[in-house]
Amino acid sequence: MILPRLIALALAMLTVLALPVRAGTTLLRDADIEYALSQLAAPVLQAAGLPASGTRIVLIDDSSLNAFVADTSHIFIHSGLMMKLETAAQLQAVIAHEAAHIANGHLSRRIANMRSARTAAGLGMVLAAAAAASGSGQGSLAIAAGSAGSAMRLFLSHTRAEESSADLSSVRYLVRAGIDPRAAIQVQRLFSGQESLSVQRQDPYTRTHPLSRDRLRALESLAAGQAATPPNATAEYWFARARGKLTAFKRAPSWTLRRAEDSASRDIALMRQAVAHHRNSATGKAIAAIDGALALRKGDPYLMELKGQILLESRNFGAAVQVYQAAARTAPREPLILGGLGRAMLAAGDFKAALQPLEAARGRDASDARVLRDLAVAYAKLGQPGMASVATAERYALQGRMEDAELHAKRAIDQLPRGSGPWQRAEDVLSAAKRAK
Repeated sequence: MILPRLIALALAMLTVLALPVRAGTTLLRDADIEYALSQLAAPVLQAAGLPASGTRIVLIDDSSLNAFVADTSHIFIHSGLMMKLETAAQLQAVIAHEAAHIANGHLSRRIANMRSARTAAGLGMVLAAAAAASGSGQGSLAIAAGSAGSAMRLFLSHTRAEESSADLSSVRYLVRAGIDPRAAIQVQRLFSGQESLSVQRQDPYTRTHPLSRDRLRALESLAAGQAATPPNATAEYWFARARGKLTAFKRAPSWTLRRAEDSASRDIALMRQAVAHHRNSATGKAIAAIDGALALRKGDPYLMELKGQILLESRNFGAAVQVYQAAARTAPREPLILGGLGRAMLAAGDFKAALQPLEAARGRDASDARVLRDLAVAYAKLGQPGMASVATAERYALQGRMEDAELHAKRAIDQLPRGSGPWQRAEDVLSAAKRAK
């Protein structure tokens, strides 16, 4: 049954709306960046005793500096923090610290405390939304209203004892993974002096991760007893590539073009140039640059995906389909690439063909609202309103819009064969929506 998994993941992600982040916060989804993050996180998670396949690194589109955990399966990192960090080891130190909060049970204890507390105004709504995921309040956390923001910020705040514990564990993880533990000190120094600022001027990380000179001194003492570890070339490559692509999309194209040649490798430089030229609507230059990168890394599915995106957004739909198909053949299990292929087929008017990659993408990643939207469009174009309604119901449930989810789930139930898989998915949405009331 897919919906409890979908809702649980959605509720964890909706928690970001309650944090000290900007209104309209969204997640940044990119197959290349997510692959890089998974490669960087894997040795750290293994050292922490956490399942790499079951712990996802999620990038939030926010320029402020923050990282946090909201459940035991996701580590959230702000794009601003990732762009601020300078080395793979520093990013891995951030991941190690947040992984320590999971491994040390800090989040589990706060969930238990929150269930017994009845003080914060938004708490009841948060628990109701969590109960909607499982029927028993055991699911991940969600936010039901903006007024619950302070309650959720309190929930995500760590005590100084928890921070010290996470510091100690994270250094152990880094050493165990062969990563220089001094990177943890470098990260902490990014936030030095924050405690003397007013709350409004502090970075969100400082408000949820209490800092102190004692913590920094303790970290320095821990790291001093460890041998220095040289940078890992593979990790540095994937960090530079992910950060380079992120900055290429977030910074002005002129900024990227001035700095692209300073990239860690030629293929990363060309990839960044391709993004900058595409954002300047210079499609010819963008294609030439991405082709140059592909010549250096033949068969790279993520570079092929970027080329497909450039072609699709430049309205060259037929060519985009061909490139996405090549990428999907190389990475047949990558849901974001499959979703891109389906989207290109939709744009080309081949609605029937689009269903296969879109359904495959949904099956591998039920949290992609864009794929659910595209599925609804494809089914509607093919005269299958029941299937369109169930996809729409799941999308609204994913976004926490439970009233809209209930409406479309009822429509789907009325139109789908009773007892079929899609009918059951609609029933699941309806049940969750009713429990959320």
